[in-house]
Amino acid sequence: MDSREEPGAASAAAGEDEEEAEAEKGPASSDSDSDNEAGASGETEMDFLRNLLSRTLGLGSEKPEKVLDELTLDGVSRFMLSEKCKKVVCMVGAGISTAAGIPDFRSPGTGLYANLQQYNLPYPEAIFEISYFKQHPEPFFALARELYPGQFKPTVCHYFMRLLKEKGMLLRCYTQNIDTLERVAGLDQDDLVEAHGTFFTSHCIHSGCKKAYTLEWMKEKIFSSLIPKCEKCQSVVKPDIVFFGENLPSRFFSLMQSDFRNVDLLIIMGTSLQVQPFASLVSRVPTNTPRLLINKEKTGESDPFMSLMGYGCGMDFDSEKAYRDVAWLGDCDEGCLALAELLGWKTELEELVKKEHAAIDAKSGGASASHPLTKEQKEKPSPMKEKPPDSKE
Repeated sequence: MDSREEPGAASAAAGEDEEEAEAEKGPASSDSDSDNEAGASGETEMDFLRNLLSRTLGLGSEKPEKVLDELTLDGVSRFMLSEKCKKVVCMVGAGISTAAGIPDFRSPGTGLYANLQQYNLPYPEAIFEISYFKQHPEPFFALARELYPGQFKPTVCHYFMRLLKEKGMLLRCYTQNIDTLERVAGLDQDDLVEAHGTFFTSHCIHSGCKKAYTLEWMKEKIFSSLIPKCEKCQSVVKPDIVFFGENLPSRFFSLMQSDFRNVDLLIIMGTSLQVQPFASLVSRVPTNTPRLLINKEKTGESDPFMSLMGYGCGMDFDSEKAYRDVAWLGDCDEGCLALAELLGWKTELEELVKKEHAAIDAKSGGASASHPLTKEQKEKPSPMKEKPPDSKE
């Protein structure tokens, strides 16, 4: 998705922030309140603003206590094996699915936005804009045939999250992806917040109808090269993915409050952290919660004043004030394997991937019916045979 905000989602996020501010301020004063009570309310308001500035900009406060013994992948693994780490939230983006053969959005030359010329769009992002879709649905459904769920296998990253679940550590996975590979890997609906929606269900776009349709129904229409039309009113039926100009799912806003308040470790994988309000979730964890980034490049190091506005991440990997953020740079699958090895889970993870991929092949009648391993996947040496990138770099 593009780095522009979804207008409705941004409004909802602002509403959530206002609710938090009201909670900090306490009950509003009635007309009959005394001047003293009004003054107290004003002081509480100032306390809220003071705390917000202090938390965001690090003003007037000491550096929070370190919870990692060192800012490396080793330090994260030791924390995960301790009694302090019981609830893990994962935030994931397109980078965890590229090893399955699904392109990400922004990689120069290979990203989705760089290869849409065949659809004659006014600009690449139009293919995911609801206003354009309503007038010209054909480009989106042509692209959907190439990217449709069921043609790809989950990656090591997906199964690493499955292991977290099986070990009772996964509080939630917040995903920007619409490929449903988290579900295929064994995460249940309760484990997921599909922030940008999903292909798993579809609905008629007519406001007076909104009839629901299944994944299989939509798949049959798309692969028949038909524009899916509602059986009830003949309007276009759209997969429940979030287009620009649409609100994020209500589940995103209802769960983020409690999840990010109670998390012990945040793991961010395969995302540029450029799309709001998803990216701002990084700044919602408590100040003593470690944050691990597994990605090809550093991201989330936003201007502190953007954090103050509620749309920054404020991650700090390298400064003298760094105390909780760790970056492991490289292929996301390799990063998960490196972490799994440090945790003593590597063999278990590799066996899980092998077993689940075999089951997918058997169900679909062979590897050719699902997404076969690419030449790069087959020839790539085990990341354990190579020295992982320095955790601080």
